Formats: sequence, C-alpha cells, structure tokens
Amino acid sequence: EVQLAESGGGLVQPGGSLRLTCQASGFNFRQFHMTWIRQAPGKGFEWVSNINLDGTNSEYAESVKGRFTISRDNAKDTLTLQMNSLKPSDTAVYYCVIKGNPPRGQGTQVTVSS
Repeated sequence: EVQLAESGGGLVQPGGSLRLTCQASGFNFRQFHMTWIRQAPGKGFEWVSNINLDGTNSEYAESVKGRFTISRDNAKDTLTLQMNSLKPSDTAVYYCVIKGNPPRGQGTQVTVSS
C-alpha cells in the first residue's frame, strides 16, 4: 500500500523558515516524479513544486520561486521542502504526492502568523 507521511509543519512568524519532510513507503520511490501541493483554508489544491527521478531537475510555482527548495533522498525514500522567507499567504496544509496523483497522507499544517 502506498503511504506518504508528511511532517515538519508548525506555526512560524513571517520571514521564518520550516523544513517539511515526506516519508514514502509501499512503492518504489525512486521510480516516480514527486510533487508538493498545498491547500489553504477554504480553497482548492495548489501546486507548489515538482522534482524529477534523481533530483536533478525541479520546478516551482511563481508564488514560491526563490523561497522554497524541493529535494529528495532516494536512499531513504524521503522528499523534503525547505521553506524560507515564509509569508502569511503560505498558510496551508501541505501534501506530498506522486506526480499526477491525489494526496494520500494527512498532510502537515503550516501556519505563518505574527
């Protein structure tokens, strides 16, 4: 069974940083492109970032470009999202997903507020 467990969220002040981690299991992680998406309160899912199989290529939404960094460790089956210079508009539940697939985990809440 495919499992994706996100962690690392929390409450942070504007301008702060958080590092999200997603532990994958139940599938061959290194064979899939991975994605971070988010869902703000009362809104639909928003794409945040993609990463390719070996981590050498990534893409970002304009809203996070230059502030967020996606990475992966295929030896540990983990996906990470380093988030810097956080803004209140980044407040959302963040999910890691297999590219093109819906969320499977609970997500992790990120709240940016003073």
